[in-house]
Amino acid sequence: MREALSTPTRTLQTEAPTTMSLTRLQQQFVDAARAAYPNRTDLTMQEVLAVCQTAGMNLPQWLTNDRQYRVKRGVYRLPTAEAPAVKAAVATAPKTVAAAVAEPRKTEVDASLAFMGGASLVPAKLPTYVPFGAHADLTKVIKSRRFYPVYITGLSGNGKTTTVEQACAENGREFFRVNITPETCEDDLLGGFRLLNGETVWVDGPVVVAMKRGGILLLDEIDLGTIKIMCLQPVLEGKRVFIKKTNTWVAPAEGFNVIATGNTKGRGDDTGKFVGTNCMNEAFLDRIGETVEQDYPPEAVEVKIVNANLKAVGVVGQETFATALVKWAASIRKTFAEGEGDEVITTRRLVQAANAYAIYGDRLKAVEKVTTRFDAVTKAAFIDLYKKLDAEATAAAAAEVAEAERLAQAPTAQQVTLPNTVTTATAATTTTTTTTATATANCPF
Repeated sequence: MREALSTPTRTLQTEAPTTMSLTRLQQQFVDAARAAYPNRTDLTMQEVLAVCQTAGMNLPQWLTNDRQYRVKRGVYRLPTAEAPAVKAAVATAPKTVAAAVAEPRKTEVDASLAFMGGASLVPAKLPTYVPFGAHADLTKVIKSRRFYPVYITGLSGNGKTTTVEQACAENGREFFRVNITPETCEDDLLGGFRLLNGETVWVDGPVVVAMKRGGILLLDEIDLGTIKIMCLQPVLEGKRVFIKKTNTWVAPAEGFNVIATGNTKGRGDDTGKFVGTNCMNEAFLDRIGETVEQDYPPEAVEVKIVNANLKAVGVVGQETFATALVKWAASIRKTFAEGEGDEVITTRRLVQAANAYAIYGDRLKAVEKVTTRFDAVTKAAFIDLYKKLDAEATAAAAAEVAEAERLAQAPTAQQVTLPNTVTTATAATTTTTTTTATATANCPF
């Protein structure tokens, strides 16, 4: 509302230099700014940040902290050979709302990336990743660059999120992961006003940034969301979305797509295992083109995954450990699928067991550490089952027990020399003699 008031521009100084010698770095920034914004002399703070981001430079504090370059709060004038700073004879023509609205905001994406921490969001390829399940089909979808939303559902810890991430890494696509919670709302997704360098500026949310950059948007654990995420309906249609707070429309760039993951199919959970998941709006779900059910990897693939993770933490020669872990997990999952058990061992937990072994160097201890999260009865049953499947670990444990028992039963006597002083008193002298006594560990002394 303050912009609507016509007020003369304040004169910032009474006299300004007409020439200025710039350092090499200062000149580089000025050149980059003029290349990014031709025929412009005044830049906003957001535009200054955008130039820095694009050119890989630090914030030019010589520009932002020097009053001679400041036109008004958050606006700075680029120095030139003729007029490096704001001159005294600044025009006093009033500014209007129309002028402010007419100038488009060109740096919302850049400001958003400043919050995200980088200009490129293509994920790195993981050396421990082994493709399986939805990977092949998902790669085709991503490579096609068509808008085709996909929902991947399945039990926890079976690689749903990692599959999407690595499919993006394989195809060089930017990856925007948003973890949905019951508190996720329109402001989190589409954007809002944020404090940046002491000023309140509009910052696009991850959904809008992904749309503008043509990236892959991952809505992780989408079934935890509430009706607050219904703002994504036009996004799931591949259409423009209206940003109410800025009164602007945002259209998706070529290549933009949405992929969602969840432990349910959006119908809620009656097992009690996935607390917080909701029954999702049918119209919302109907906008997702394909639903993929991902199971745990086949045993051969899972052995490769565990071996790769053992190698990644510096453990070699433990292939039989990886095989035993996978057979153990498969047996427990079969019992769960038949309705005879309440818990499963996930692929993620097998990777945690590999990490535990790298720390403790003991198979059974590693298994014990990663099963402690279960109740006492379940934990004992899981460990007992593992002992039956891993003969090496069981033999090693039995050898340790036998050695401990042998040491406990072996003679423990040891020679100890104690001084025993006998004193004989006479009328003239006192004679002291020392005798040696032999004592054992059972000596009452």
